[in-house]
Amino acid sequence: MSFLPQQASRGTAFTPESRNGKPPVDRAGDVPLYEQVRNAVVDLISADGLGPGAILPSEHELCRELGVSRTVVRQALGQLENQGVVERVRGKGTFVARPKIGETLLQTLVGLYDDATQRGGTVRSDVIDHRELGADGDVADTLKLSPGDPVVRLERLRYVDGEPWSLSVAWMPLEVGQHTFTADMTTESLYQVLQSHGIVGTTGTRSVEALSATSEAARLLQVPKGSALMKLRSVRKDADGQVIEYFVAFHRGDRSTFQFELAAHETRVRIVSHEGPL
Repeated sequence: MSFLPQQASRGTAFTPESRNGKPPVDRAGDVPLYEQVRNAVVDLISADGLGPGAILPSEHELCRELGVSRTVVRQALGQLENQGVVERVRGKGTFVARPKIGETLLQTLVGLYDDATQRGGTVRSDVIDHRELGADGDVADTLKLSPGDPVVRLERLRYVDGEPWSLSVAWMPLEVGQHTFTADMTTESLYQVLQSHGIVGTTGTRSVEALSATSEAARLLQVPKGSALMKLRSVRKDADGQVIEYFVAFHRGDRSTFQFELAAHETRVRIVSHEGPL
């Protein structure tokens, strides 16, 4: 079962027939033109049964068929994009939006691999960096090591069903991370690799914050520079309280939404203030 809807190969013509014979926009009416265009596009999606990934008429086609300006069309499409109905890809067109995938990475200690495969998806990774090095101040502090102590750094671009999904960097003490050098980290789960060597995370903390994609992150994740990303920061400890992994991951904001399961007396929430660069 595919984790993501498949994109349609060609567009749908925007004609009065495809809108069930509804009249063109009413310039004398009380409803703003952009709202009429927005409603017309929604009607088109519904009437033709267009699924996620289906390409919609171009801005030029909408202008011609509805007799409105490109400014009006862009305002209508912008509103639909904000509502999660459509998504616009520069140079490619406007598509029926794919539903965001609800991830549970914040409420459990599972990794992306387990979270996605449990939903029927396939996960693979491009290994960008995988080496032993000395821990710097932040990594050393988080892993409870001394600066310069050996750690393993693993940076990967993660794909779900072939689509760039997240960019992650994990740091592990050498005695933990050394096991990853004999594993295929393009296809294997980091947590499953460590578990096979008796290393299991039982407690930890995770946080999320919103930020904009840098040029490099945008290039790797195939999104426009400045697009919304979600930064996930995680620290995992074993049953003895030893930190076994520290990672930072950047998830595409247009593909992920993090879900929380809350219950009285079982959930603790606190606000953390940051000082200096994140």
